[in-house]
Amino acid sequence: MTGLPLALAAVAAMLGAVFLRIPIALAMGMTGFLGTWYVIGSPAGPLAQMKTLTYETFSNQGLAIVPLFLLMGQIATRTGMSAALFRAASDWLGHKRGGIAMASVGACAGFGAICGSSLATASTMGQVALPEMRQRGYSDALATGVLAAGGTLGILIPPSVILVIYAILAEQNIVKMFMAALVPGVLAALGYMLTVAIYVRIRPEAGPVAPRRPWSDRWGTLAATWPVIAIFGLTMGGIVGDWDWSRPGDQALFTPNEAAAFGTTATALYGVLVRRLSLSGLLESFLETAKATGMIFFILLGAEIFKGFLALTRAPDQLAEWVVAQGYAPLVVLVAMLACYLLFGCVMESLSMILLTVPIFLPVIEALDFGMTAEHTAIWFGILALIVVEVGLITPPVGMNLFIINGVAPDIRIGQTYAGVLPFVVSDLIRVALLVAFPAITLWLVGVAT
Repeated sequence: MTGLPLALAAVAAMLGAVFLRIPIALAMGMTGFLGTWYVIGSPAGPLAQMKTLTYETFSNQGLAIVPLFLLMGQIATRTGMSAALFRAASDWLGHKRGGIAMASVGACAGFGAICGSSLATASTMGQVALPEMRQRGYSDALATGVLAAGGTLGILIPPSVILVIYAILAEQNIVKMFMAALVPGVLAALGYMLTVAIYVRIRPEAGPVAPRRPWSDRWGTLAATWPVIAIFGLTMGGIVGDWDWSRPGDQALFTPNEAAAFGTTATALYGVLVRRLSLSGLLESFLETAKATGMIFFILLGAEIFKGFLALTRAPDQLAEWVVAQGYAPLVVLVAMLACYLLFGCVMESLSMILLTVPIFLPVIEALDFGMTAEHTAIWFGILALIVVEVGLITPPVGMNLFIINGVAPDIRIGQTYAGVLPFVVSDLIRVALLVAFPAITLWLVGVAT
């Protein structure tokens, strides 16, 4: 057995190992190692590969951004930024029907901009916003559904760790990936707010109106969010902005790594100044970051071993040639791949799914003619894949965000959360269709930046 049949058998074996609860990193690494051994005919080949692959993988300077942004999110969680964001959004929107739920979406978007993790955003905002909504009389279905959906903004609105990993896998510019994700991220937040507005008009009792807050209170709570605005603005603005007007062009203030270091330091300094970040809290942030980074890097190493095996079999190229030879319309192939992401997202962790599928799917997408450059095609596909992975996080019965929110409020039946999140899944699918039909929505800021 060689080529594409061998690769398909290896993928099936690896998925079987994952479903048997073997860690995804080990499943990918062992499958790649044994597959390479089979192709070469000797264990010397994969053993020789392992001597250099680990160093080559982790010496990539672009990966330094991962632990930095993870640490930034950990510190932000401990400094009360999430509560400040929610209070401001609640004061400005709470007097509208469903306004507290809309405020939760806005707070999730703001916190996601400095956190970069869907699960962390859902967990943190769930602890802040869910008690408030339940106290105000919101239905359990709407309260848990909106927070599960809002949490997904953490992996789409830059900076996002998964965006960084995809950019490295696809050999794309990290800054351009961040720019491409910004408009779809804003559309996601607006779409969720519109969904809440429709929901509470169909079921008015689900989202009661809160008292209107005085203007002085609104401006006061909005002013309290200045750390988030300043850190996000300087971090992202420093990456993409042209700070030297005398020499237009690529005159960014920060590289992505420098921006991550700046954002992390600024978040920590804010926590110290307002006395919300203790030494023990900082040490806990370092420990949690180390655990998450180790997990991500282990998965990344397993993916690189598996990717090397696929390269030996030439399976991605053969699959691309086969798809092109069948004459399928490019959009049909794209929709089929997005459907696979949606199904996998119900049972797999998002980062693992991206690392597993991109080496297989991306060569096929790049071989098809979407009327764009290869770079724009890769960026567009990456954003679409990330969005559909995000939908998988809230798709019943096993969307990860649903269980995170249920863990915050275990007295709420999971069936109510399932019912509450379905309108937001519909909103996501409509957004995916819009971005598939109009790639310029995703690529507009990329063109502006270049």
